[in-house]
Amino acid sequence: MASNQMVRMNQGQGETSYARNSSIQNAQQNRMKPLIEAAIVDFCSSINTGSLFPRKMLIADLGCSSGPNALALVSIALEAIHNHCLQFQQTPPEVCLLLNDLPENDFNTVVKNLVTLRQSNKPLVMIGVAPGSFYERLFTSGSLHLVCSSSSLQWLSKAPEHLTRNQIPAYDIDEHTRRERLPIVLEAYAQQFRKDFTLFLKLRAKELVSGGRMVLSLIGRPSYIIDSEFFHLWEIVAQILSVMASEVRSFFFFLAQHFIIC
Repeated sequence: MASNQMVRMNQGQGETSYARNSSIQNAQQNRMKPLIEAAIVDFCSSINTGSLFPRKMLIADLGCSSGPNALALVSIALEAIHNHCLQFQQTPPEVCLLLNDLPENDFNTVVKNLVTLRQSNKPLVMIGVAPGSFYERLFTSGSLHLVCSSSSLQWLSKAPEHLTRNQIPAYDIDEHTRRERLPIVLEAYAQQFRKDFTLFLKLRAKELVSGGRMVLSLIGRPSYIIDSEFFHLWEIVAQILSVMASEVRSFFFFLAQHFIIC
């Protein structure tokens, strides 16, 4: 998730599409399964009065993207509700699933994948899409029972203003300059994340029902990893991209010479 001007994930089902190249994200979603199941059980138990299940539940995935991953989290929640109702012999609630991402997301692919979910014998009533940034209000007040988000909240609403205002790149190809500016860059992004995450929590607090639950995962690193070790990977990537760019320039220079001679 990022600002509305950011590029989207590759659309479709082709070899280079996000749908065919998102196994790491899928693994992260699978690790969230016990957390989502526990959130469902905990929520239903906390509001359970007179051994009655809630009559309706609204579940949202924020930053769903496209492809099979778009339905992974809500499918886990739906299965958890189904199993909980069977265990306690309760009437299943009416469930509404809402999938959110930026407007340029490939929702066409998402909608096609919804057919399979519709055919399942789960307590599903309605599925909808909610295009827009999750750094803005998306849903009505007091409407959400469960909010899920996986590998999305590390995307900021915008680049840190301090860096853009002073034209400081997030990653400078010059090693000396990069290391000199590293503390400034890290602090700028940390401040932007704190600002965005605080806003995210305030917005969801308005949209969640009393006692509603959120299960969130985002990419990070253990604090004991030294910054220099963490950034070594990006140095390798930068070198590879630099070589690729050089080869592309050489290729086009060759083409230009060829066409001039012809």
